[in-house]
Amino acid sequence: MVDLVTLAFQDMTRKELFSGTAPPWAGLRQFRTILGDGFFWTVTARTALFTLVCVTLTMALGLLTALLMRLVSPWVRAVLAGILVAVWAMPVMVAAAIFRWLFDADYGVVNWLLSTLPGLDLARHNWFTDPLQGFAVITAVVVWGALPFAAISLHAALAQIPPELEEAALIDGARPSQVFRYVTFPAIKPLFVMVTTLMSIWDFGVFNQIWLMRGGQPEREYYLLGVYSFIESFAVNRYSAGAAIALVTVVLLLAGAVLYLRQMLRLGEVE
Repeated sequence: MVDLVTLAFQDMTRKELFSGTAPPWAGLRQFRTILGDGFFWTVTARTALFTLVCVTLTMALGLLTALLMRLVSPWVRAVLAGILVAVWAMPVMVAAAIFRWLFDADYGVVNWLLSTLPGLDLARHNWFTDPLQGFAVITAVVVWGALPFAAISLHAALAQIPPELEEAALIDGARPSQVFRYVTFPAIKPLFVMVTTLMSIWDFGVFNQIWLMRGGQPEREYYLLGVYSFIESFAVNRYSAGAAIALVTVVLLLAGAVLYLRQMLRLGEVE
């Protein structure tokens, strides 16, 4: 971290890198450059939107999966838990390779399945030509990998709710939706907030999924802050600019961590 901060206030070029000489100090020039660049703010907004979509889908599907696990028999619950753990243990590189095959323009299973529907012909359809479709695929990879943690965590919280509370609400005439809103969800809210905040921090720094899905050569339309920082540093060789972007990303992530701690303090989880 110290080296990153130092590099962000310098002007490191390939000359200093190869010669081993100390780079000159640039003060706030790198930050003025990136903060005055409209593309940086486009990437930041894209990163925030991507994070919002991924976290919303992950938490919604995770909550539905956790609720489903409460309703099924113990052996079905054990099978679901085993599947979720297997998905959680899958390396990102393997998951990205599988999704690249599923959505491949020539041999993709998704294209073949969708083409069987009336009125659809997706033969040789490249999902990554359109950034919206491409990000939909990348979002699926991210949500696929994050869903097990959310589902298992929320199921653990649901398992701690005394059944008598929900039964009493039903006896008093509450509808199932009211029981969930006024009894079930308030009981799991502390953990729900914690998992949501952690997901936000993780998804805001997504790099591997985009890098792997685009074969190590992501187009500018697929830049998020992590990818942008890496490209600036190691492809364009603007090492100090890349460090400045990374430092701004760290500050934004720290803001998310502060939000997480405040929510935990507010909910009484941290004394």
